[in-house]
Amino acid sequence: MPDRGSNAPLARDAMAYVLAGGRGSRLLELTDKRAKPAVYFGGKTRIIDFALSNALNSGIRRIAVATQYKAHSLIRHLQRGWNFLRPERNESFDILPASQRVSEHQWYEGTADAVFQNIDIISSYGPRHIVILAGDHIYRMDYELMLQQHVETGADVTVGCLEVPRLEATGFGVMHVDAEDRIISFLEKPKDPPPIPGAPDKALASMGIYVFETKFLFELLRRDAETPGSSHDFGKDLIPYVVKHGKAVAHRFADSCVRADKTGEPYWRDVGTVEAYWQANIDLTDIVPALDLYDHTWPIWTNVELTAPAKFVHNKDGRRGMAVSSLVAGGCVVSGASIRRSLLFTNVRVNSYASCEEAVILPSVDVARSARLSKVVIDRGVRIPEGLVIGEDPELDAERFRRTESGICLVTQAMLDKFT
Repeated sequence: MPDRGSNAPLARDAMAYVLAGGRGSRLLELTDKRAKPAVYFGGKTRIIDFALSNALNSGIRRIAVATQYKAHSLIRHLQRGWNFLRPERNESFDILPASQRVSEHQWYEGTADAVFQNIDIISSYGPRHIVILAGDHIYRMDYELMLQQHVETGADVTVGCLEVPRLEATGFGVMHVDAEDRIISFLEKPKDPPPIPGAPDKALASMGIYVFETKFLFELLRRDAETPGSSHDFGKDLIPYVVKHGKAVAHRFADSCVRADKTGEPYWRDVGTVEAYWQANIDLTDIVPALDLYDHTWPIWTNVELTAPAKFVHNKDGRRGMAVSSLVAGGCVVSGASIRRSLLFTNVRVNSYASCEEAVILPSVDVARSARLSKVVIDRGVRIPEGLVIGEDPELDAERFRRTESGICLVTQAMLDKFT
């Protein structure tokens, strides 16, 4: 690899490798037909667009995405929305489905194996560093700053970490660090998470983001592949090995989080449950949301559909097309209906006398006349029947739909077909 000078961005000689094979079973029927990274978010994007956009905005121009579970919609989205990276500009974008390249009987057996099976493809580009990313979280982050820390500290691996309340860290992989943020031990979902030095009420939770020098990572992957009993997973196998036998350093998300408001809290969300998914989308309707999608200095790239502008029609009492504290995407028609604190994805139609409140409505949904929807997530392509009421009768909702403890209803066409 040529020496580009000490002041050149490290991202220029790095590759982002996005692990996007997970099902996301806690999202229930939302992932029956698509992998979690392909789930819609924010009105026009998919979850994976955030990791990919972070890489692109950080200056990384070589990107690979490993897919596995129900990958068709994800692959189609990547082909349509991320095909602008060009080899003639020393850029690349590879989609790497589990294709039994190493063995005729072997799919990806873990997150580390998903990289190991594609070592030859990575090697052909000769990146100096690899940034391993999870493809299923919502956040904005400058990976160049994490790369700089990795080089400056001489770490074998740098692990992206999020500060969380210590007693809430029991569901994470937790990093036990010393005063210099060197990782002493890695604990998976500990009952008593170790505190951060100097902050006894906080713990460092892994974000599933890792930086390695490429040569070191390949050696690590080959060793792991030959280790009997390994689950071939970064969090369970590789990171604990480096912690024990090498130098692992924590990188705090607050140091590289991209924020429009410099005084705001670092924003990171795992939208892995219906409740969390609904909340993160509804939060975007706030006057000043914690996640700023309007920040043009750090855009979230995606596949942009060609749609007509959103349209609001009829202006009579009781039949007024209107939306308040809501996000309404292109192609939507609000025809004599009322929309409040809701998020409508592309090509949604809400017909006369209907109302939607705190509703997350995925693309191409049709809400018939006089329907009333509150605290719902409506899957793509659903046809809501005339006069249907959701969100007002907890017992009836629970019989018909997926209802969370706090009253959020997930609605799919299959559920509606059972009683309509």
